[in-house]
Amino acid sequence: MLLETIKIMNGNALFLEYHQERINYSRRILLNLQNDIPLKKMIKAPTQQGIYKCRVIYSQIIDTIEYSRYQARHFKTFQMVESDDIVYNFKYINRAHLNRLLRLKGQADDILIIKKGFITDTSIANIAFWYQNQWITPSTPLLKGTTRARLLKEHKIVAAPIRLNDVKKCSQIALMNALLGFYIIKDCILYPPQ
Repeated sequence: MLLETIKIMNGNALFLEYHQERINYSRRILLNLQNDIPLKKMIKAPTQQGIYKCRVIYSQIIDTIEYSRYQARHFKTFQMVESDDIVYNFKYINRAHLNRLLRLKGQADDILIIKKGFITDTSIANIAFWYQNQWITPSTPLLKGTTRARLLKEHKIVAAPIRLNDVKKCSQIALMNALLGFYIIKDCILYPPQ
């Protein structure tokens, strides 16, 4: 089963075209299905003011659409973890490998995954670093997120290979996913791999 998480703000599903594109792509590649699921017709966004999380669980068809009020999380500290065999290039509902790595976070708020020497993602978001007057995001993400895709298309971030040593040259860090948007972290702390 696959998962898509969509931000609903004040009754509007945000950036739906990017979620539609990923659902179509995932179904074509993994299931060899050429028909598109009409996501816009299927989402019945809560009309209340505020932010909601919409979870779309699907495979051949949409299995479930769930809505819940979004509870913002705050991130400041990250434990770097290394995993050369992790694969999460589609947004599966099964996050067993990510959850195993997440158990290594200790007192940190989340993990930052390093694969074969390159920075990838946190457990829930793509990441960007402020370097030489621009935001760069790893060209080696585990999952190509919808917010990352949108910001690359808008030329607000640039993709580049980022190694562990490169991070020391960066002055700020930001997380990005559908719910967080582009979340700049003030005074971020990275704990080195153990």
